[in-house]
Order: sequence, then C-alpha cells, then structure tokens
Amino acid sequence: QVQLVESGGGSVQAGGSLRLSCAASGYTITYRCMGWFRQAPGKEREGVARIDNRGTTTYADSVKGRFTISKDNVKNTLYLEMNTLKPEDTAMYYCAAKTYCSMSAYNYWGQGTQVTVSS
Repeated sequence: QVQLVESGGGSVQAGGSLRLSCAASGYTITYRCMGWFRQAPGKEREGVARIDNRGTTTYADSVKGRFTISKDNVKNTLYLEMNTLKPEDTAMYYCAAKTYCSMSAYNYWGQGTQVTVSS
C-alpha cells in the first residue's frame, strides 16, 4: 500500500522559509515522477513543482527562483524548500506521485500540510 505523508508546514512571516517533506512508503521514489501541488481556499489546486525520473525539475512561474524540489533516494523522501515566502503562498500543500511517468495524472496523493504566510 502506497502512502505519502507530508510534514513541515506551519506559519511564517513573509520573507521566511519552510521545508516541506513527503515521506513515501510502499513506493520507491528513485526514478519516479513526483510533484508538489497547493490549494488555497476558494481556489483550484495548482501545480507548484515537479521532478521527473531523470531528476529534471519544473516550477510554476509564481515560485521560480524561490522554491526548490528535490529527492533523497536514501530516505525515500521528496522535499520542497520554500524561501522568500509571500502571503499568496498560503495554501494546503500536497505531494503526489505517479506509478509510471508516462501516466497523464498523478495517482498517489498525500493528505496535505498547511502553509500560512502572514504579511
């Protein structure tokens, strides 16, 4: 059974930093495609960052230069380093994974971790 468990969310002031973690079990993250998404109240879920099976990363324009997605294959954990946080980054953050990178949609999701940025 695949489980993705996020942690590391919290409340910070604008300009601060947080590092989100997504610990995977029942699923080996090496050579897998994974991503981070977020959803703010009243808004649709949006993709924040993704990393493919070769380690290539892609970011939403709104977080480029501030967020970094990475994997630790030994710890089987996905990370999202978030710097220079802004109030508009406030959202529930979810990690997601695909069984196969060729899939069009992510089929495994975590329960989410809340990030709140105050001005």
